[in-house]
Amino acid sequence: MPDLTAPAISTPAISTAPPLPEYAIETRDLTKQFDRHLAVNNIDLKISPGEVYGLIGPNGAGKTTLIRMLAAAEEPTVGEIYIHGERLVRDRNNTTIKRYLGYLPDDYPLYEDLTVWDYLDYYARLYELRDPKRTQRLHEVLELVQLEYKRNSQISELSRGMKQRLGLARTIVHEPILLLLDEPVSGLDPIARRQFREVIQTLQEAGMTILISSHVLSDLAELCTSIGIVELGCLVESTSLENLYRRLSCQQIFIKFSEGFDRLTDLLSRAPHVESWTPAPDRLSLTVNFSGDADASAQLLRAIVMANIPISEFHRTQESLEDIFLKLGHKQVS
Repeated sequence: MPDLTAPAISTPAISTAPPLPEYAIETRDLTKQFDRHLAVNNIDLKISPGEVYGLIGPNGAGKTTLIRMLAAAEEPTVGEIYIHGERLVRDRNNTTIKRYLGYLPDDYPLYEDLTVWDYLDYYARLYELRDPKRTQRLHEVLELVQLEYKRNSQISELSRGMKQRLGLARTIVHEPILLLLDEPVSGLDPIARRQFREVIQTLQEAGMTILISSHVLSDLAELCTSIGIVELGCLVESTSLENLYRRLSCQQIFIKFSEGFDRLTDLLSRAPHVESWTPAPDRLSLTVNFSGDADASAQLLRAIVMANIPISEFHRTQESLEDIFLKLGHKQVS
C-alpha cells in the first residue's frame, strides 16, 4: 500500500493551507530505540515554515529513522512530534497532519509496467482528486518535473534521474505544504542532480517547507537555508547555513608570486587577520588562513603590491560545507 502522506499547497500558489505556525516541524525529546540500538537520541528539532533544511550525517547516524518518524511511517519510542503546529499522536490516523506531508523515501518502488500518466493518475485517485482538477494537477506536476513529454512512456523506459523526478511528482501531486526527502539524489549523475535541484528551488519559491537528507553536500550548500548535523543519533548542530559558515568555515587566500618569499612572509607576520600560512615546496606560492572580510583581504592585497612583491595570483576561498562537516565529525570522534 502507498504511504498516505498527502496535500495542502499548490505549486505555485497556496490556497487551502492553514495559517502559518511558528514551526513547520518541531520535536521534543524525540527518541527511537530498536532493541539495544538507540537510533535517535533525544532530538529537539525546530524548522520554520518556508525553510529548506538539510540533514547531514554519516551512514547509520539516524537520519532515515528521524525522517520516517516525522512522516508517521515509524512510531517514536519516546517524545513528541508537531507538524505545522499539530501534534502527531500515536495510535491515531492523524489524517489532517498526513495531508500536510509529502514523503519521498530513498527506496520508494515504482510500478514499471505503468505509463507516467497512469502512475500519477493512480495516486491522484487514491487522494480523491476529481476531474477536472485531477487532470489539471497532473499536467502541472509533470511540467514542474520536466516530464510532460514523457507522460505516455512506460516507467521502465525512464532513466534513473527521470524516475527520481517522477517519484517527486508523485510526492507533491496532492499539494503538500511540507516535503520530507530522504537521499533523493542518490546515484544520480551531475545533470540529473541539477534538474532535481531546480525543481526543489521552484518548490521553495512557492513557499513549501522542505527537509532533505543527502550525502551530496555541495547540493545542500546551494539549496538549504539551515543545516542539521546528526551523529550517533544526536542532533549535534542545528543552525542557519549563514551562521554555520560564519562560525566554522575558515577563509583562505592563495597567493602566487615570482620572487620575494622572505619579504612576503615578513609582511604576513605583521598583517591583521592573518592567522597562519602554508608555503608550497617551491616557495613561490602559499595559502593563508585569513579571518578578515572582503575589504580586509583587499587591504592585504594592496599592502603586498605596495611592497613591490610581484604576484600573479591572489584569490580568497572559503571552506565548503563538506569541510565543515568533516571538521565537526573529527571533533566528535576526538
